[in-house]
Amino acid sequence: MPGSAVTLQLGPYAGWVGAHWWRLQDNALRGPAEASELRPAALLRDTHTPRLVALELKGAAGSLRDGGAEPEAPVAWDGDVAAYLERGGSAGSRTEEEEKRRGAAARGEEAAAEGAGGGSASAEGAAPALAQAAAPQEGSRVQVWSDQLHVQLHPKSLYVISQYMHDGACGCLEAFGQGESLLQHPGCVEELEDRLHFYVEECDYLQGFQVLCDLHSGFSGVGAKVTELLYDEYSGKGILTWGLTPALRDLADYQKSFYRLMNTALGIVHLSRHSSLFCPLSLSGSLGLRPQPPVAFPYISYDASLHYHSSAILAAVLDTLTAPYRLWSSQASMMHLAETLNFSGRKVVAAWASVPFPALQGSSLPDALCAYQQDVPWKLLSSCRDRKSSCCFAQSVVLRGFGKESHGSCAGNQPLSPLHTCEGTEQVLQHYLHTAFPGAFSTSQVLEQPCPTQPPYPQIFSPLLSREGFLLDKPPPSSSAAVGSIPVLAALQSSPVLHTLLSSLYKDLQKVNTRRCLSFFSAGVEEDDFHEALQELRTLSECYETGLEAGDSEDEGDSD
Repeated sequence: MPGSAVTLQLGPYAGWVGAHWWRLQDNALRGPAEASELRPAALLRDTHTPRLVALELKGAAGSLRDGGAEPEAPVAWDGDVAAYLERGGSAGSRTEEEEKRRGAAARGEEAAAEGAGGGSASAEGAAPALAQAAAPQEGSRVQVWSDQLHVQLHPKSLYVISQYMHDGACGCLEAFGQGESLLQHPGCVEELEDRLHFYVEECDYLQGFQVLCDLHSGFSGVGAKVTELLYDEYSGKGILTWGLTPALRDLADYQKSFYRLMNTALGIVHLSRHSSLFCPLSLSGSLGLRPQPPVAFPYISYDASLHYHSSAILAAVLDTLTAPYRLWSSQASMMHLAETLNFSGRKVVAAWASVPFPALQGSSLPDALCAYQQDVPWKLLSSCRDRKSSCCFAQSVVLRGFGKESHGSCAGNQPLSPLHTCEGTEQVLQHYLHTAFPGAFSTSQVLEQPCPTQPPYPQIFSPLLSREGFLLDKPPPSSSAAVGSIPVLAALQSSPVLHTLLSSLYKDLQKVNTRRCLSFFSAGVEEDDFHEALQELRTLSECYETGLEAGDSEDEGDSD
């Protein structure tokens, strides 16, 4: 029996990713029913609204009402009305100021990354010259995630945390302990449990929970308590948690940098403890103190300072990575996916993706993969320096946007490669993975259904892409129609690269002078608990250590 899932969305950036993800699923449902290979596992049966519980701060959900799914009704006014004109102002002045501030933060991080020897300066700068720059104003006026949702929510979906503000100099949810304390309040817990029970009872069969959680803010503490609650109340159900962070961060505030580091480390420890599988997912180049430039893609040119852009890319990856337990043709559950990757205590996984997968228009999958015999054409999306290593313990790989036939060599002709002798695309991909990752346990899926990217998905693609997202020999003579879909290759890996990520965080935290962070501990985290979590982080990193990794971990940790 196909299983259903409930999604929890914790934090503003998780809201951005979630909003794009729901829209991708909604777009897929609007296509021909017979063409859809993915079932709406996280949507309500009758209305196809998301089976979602979203915890948000005051002001972060825009005009959506707490406990409601539509914009607030305008307040009627019976009194006199007077009009005033303000000199020098404009309707977009607030947005322009916000963009200036984000642009300054982006330039600061890029400069700091260059000073640290971080390689390319930005997502735009690292992309090939043929990549088309995103329209300067595209998405720039979208202030909060609900402004670009375009999907109806159930009245049980939104729960606004009134104690904290989304933006401002004070009253923000900035420390792990603050988030934990919220979920220790009986009223908040009761409200959350009520919403969860509503959605769980609606399911024919519950396979588990998808948790999208901001990792860099106090929402990491919220996520810690939420996953603990799910673990205790729904034993045996899958809990897949995605720790999300924006592509860029504010480097000017020293205290915020340390808060971010400690929230991230505590979040990874607590979220992985109570989840079946935990994946840090971000376009940021680093989770540690030393900045790195954001991830660059060869056929995408995005503005890393716009959540509207970065979250759209992550949503396409998330929609692909979750396909194994959403397929109509498969009975696999999210718990089955977790168990193929989390053995030997390795509950943290890394995400890799090629967005879009670079294949020439009209080429076969064997032809496309033969061009990448040395290195798989994907990028690491777990905020760690990209390692060109062909080593992993286990992986779940999904390729979408290719037909089931391999279109290999014609009868009587000499095969161009062993890949051309395979009978179908699934066998082609499996053969390729066994060659690229010898000794690793690999599961793979090939979907004909591509990732939908028609507007309002941001049009951040190279002019070298066709409407179907495949590579053209040369740019079209005139501006073509929007890219409506793209092929995507994505993977979840249990890999030694996670030793680098986790051990570098541990080393950064050892450098922290806790006396300078008394306000962080006064928010509810005991120093003894912090040091215990620090040791747990070190132990977790050792689960991914190999003999080779142990020899050069010091140098790699310093690079992050």
